[in-house]
Amino acid sequence: MSTSPHGPSSPPPPPSPDGSPVPGAPVGRRAFVLGTAATAGSAALTGPLATAATAASTASFGWRDDGTNYVVDTGADLVLKVRKSNGDLSSLVYRGTEYQGYGGKNSHIESGLGTSQVTIRQSGSTILVSVAYGTLRHYYAARKGENNVYLWTHKADTSVSATRFIVRTRPGMFLNDEPDSYTYAPTTIEASDVFRKNDGQTRSKHYSRLRVMDYDHIGWSAGGVGLWIVRSNHEKASGGPFYRSLLRHQSADGGGLYEILYYGQNQTEAQRFGLQGPYVIAFTDGGAPSSAPFPGTLTTPWADDLGIPGYVGATGRGRVAGVGISGRDPAYPYTVGLANANAQYWGPARTSDGYFSVAGVLPGTYTLTVYKDELAVHSMQVTVSAGRTTALHTIALSPAADPSHARAIWRIGDWNGTPRGFKNAELMTYAHPSDVRAAPWTGNVVIGSGSETSAFPCYLWKDVNSGIVVHFRLTAAQAAAAHTLRIGVTTAYANGRPQIVVNDTWTSAIPSPPTQPNTRSLTNGSYRGNNHTFTYDIPASAWRTDGQYNQLRINVVSGSGLTSYLSAGTAIDAIDLLD
Repeated sequence: MSTSPHGPSSPPPPPSPDGSPVPGAPVGRRAFVLGTAATAGSAALTGPLATAATAASTASFGWRDDGTNYVVDTGADLVLKVRKSNGDLSSLVYRGTEYQGYGGKNSHIESGLGTSQVTIRQSGSTILVSVAYGTLRHYYAARKGENNVYLWTHKADTSVSATRFIVRTRPGMFLNDEPDSYTYAPTTIEASDVFRKNDGQTRSKHYSRLRVMDYDHIGWSAGGVGLWIVRSNHEKASGGPFYRSLLRHQSADGGGLYEILYYGQNQTEAQRFGLQGPYVIAFTDGGAPSSAPFPGTLTTPWADDLGIPGYVGATGRGRVAGVGISGRDPAYPYTVGLANANAQYWGPARTSDGYFSVAGVLPGTYTLTVYKDELAVHSMQVTVSAGRTTALHTIALSPAADPSHARAIWRIGDWNGTPRGFKNAELMTYAHPSDVRAAPWTGNVVIGSGSETSAFPCYLWKDVNSGIVVHFRLTAAQAAAAHTLRIGVTTAYANGRPQIVVNDTWTSAIPSPPTQPNTRSLTNGSYRGNNHTFTYDIPASAWRTDGQYNQLRINVVSGSGLTSYLSAGTAIDAIDLLD
């Protein structure tokens, strides 16, 4: 576990963080996702990115032109090639073994840029390859004696699609059976990217388990070789600290590692433009990468003089720090996010007092948002200047901003901006709803049973489990009054939204759909859309007055969607009946 230089980090639970074999992986192979909590603006790693294995002779450091590619020898154990015609990374030879490519495809932006202007130059201990395609600029840098490739991507506008950089690996190099691997999953069950194994478990490249803030590197290890992407600070990406997307995939055809530039799947923000990077392709002797080349922010000292357009070094950036946050719920972690149309950053609030520090921030005015888990509970404007710290006094959270403070007759779940604790919630970050491991999506709930939250499904669909009933009793005094019901959701698919029926005698109006992403979400490992609360004012005449159970029926309504798990649906944050 590493600690961000900007403050303590909250450890996520990524699988196999110690490099131990993953359950279910083929014997003799190791394959793991490694991620430690990272602050945007920092690689948040410790130690040298180049491991001891990279300390080979540097006598061969240099480059040559073989007619088709620029061939770069790092002088360590890595030789790479960049295609002169289109800027593709066409070869990654580590210790004499080719790792790049499958199905005739190279590593590149999107599925390849097409005919580009590609140039190369050497400056001391750095070789820089520059790629120009339309308004997009892309850069590869190699450092003398390191087994790493540093990359930057500059998106100027939407004229060139640039959602990702993908590192493609040859078949069989890092076979595994983790959720984002479909090597052994022969049956396609949704689109062309969700698969079912013969044992009923599901696999997809979307099933990473991880939010952006939960990882700073992603990759595999097998046979004494590790291949990783150390992610950038994502300042020019979108979606914030809790965004979930594909990070890697593995199949019989080969593997892929991704740096996300702007991914539209379940996206809540507009695309940002400018220079994103560095992100790093790192080879190791099997261990996790680390990053001494990073000086504690996203910048690298040796890159300051490369002349990359849009590059802003450490001296051109600022910091936001707060002495504390009062009024926090100690049961939850808190995160501080900064965002505007040009950039995004985030950092954890210290558990003891709420102190936070977010460094490496581009100058500008930002909306600062305090999140209780993933629920926004405070926002304000802050201005950041280059070379300066914007110091903030203690932020006092208003009880009114946290729905948990409202007095409720009963509550299912808690208001934290996630479906955590609801039935199947954890599984849905790495499996399809049809997975054999999922508990039944149907079944009614009784208030007072002690299992209200774990019995209530995290997702509701029009075709699958619409009409779930919550049974509850009211006292005579409670039944004599009108009450407000609240249903919090974290995303929706195809405008799915709840309409309620009380005791089969009172039916709410159909609420208007809130703004939500317009792509698949619930079947792709992500509940992260826009948090929204639906409220329903229920008259006293709707309640039973004989002391028996009331019935609250929750239906999913929409005029859109397909069938089954692609019918209109929504993800639940909390449900409560206010006193």
